[in-house]
Amino acid sequence: MSSTYLEVYEEEFERLAEALRRLRYAANAEAVFLIDKNGQQIAAAGEVENFDSTSLASLTAGNVAATDGLAKLIGEREFSVLFHEGERDHIHISLVAERAILLVIFNERSSLGLVRLRVRRANDELEQIFRDVTRKHEAESGEKSPGSPFWEITDEDIDSLFNE
Repeated sequence: MSSTYLEVYEEEFERLAEALRRLRYAANAEAVFLIDKNGQQIAAAGEVENFDSTSLASLTAGNVAATDGLAKLIGEREFSVLFHEGERDHIHISLVAERAILLVIFNERSSLGLVRLRVRRANDELEQIFRDVTRKHEAESGEKSPGSPFWEITDEDIDSLFNE
């Protein structure tokens, strides 16, 4: 999983937040988080105040990165879905549009089957929103989306900075 910089516009942020609210309701989940690959929360819905969202986002991204390493060790490209079962709460983690991580926290009020079904349906909508974000960025900037916040810095720029 490569790190990418993700800039979300206000309109698309609202669409993402609404999609998460619908997913949370449809899956009967406690909370739903959308996290970028760097471990930063993009949006959330549900009983998010019950969780340390900063740590949750960071650890989720680390979990996905570690699992990607495991996948490559056995010859897989990736494991796109992860599931952790606890005594009370369960976590379903999935990749969205190769740009973000969807984390669904649920308990006995729901089931893994229902969560998987609802996540699959929500994934299409989330992927469309990310495509719209990319198109909007490209239209406004006249260039392809950057891979990181430092995408325009060259080796020569770094050398000249330290040689001064």
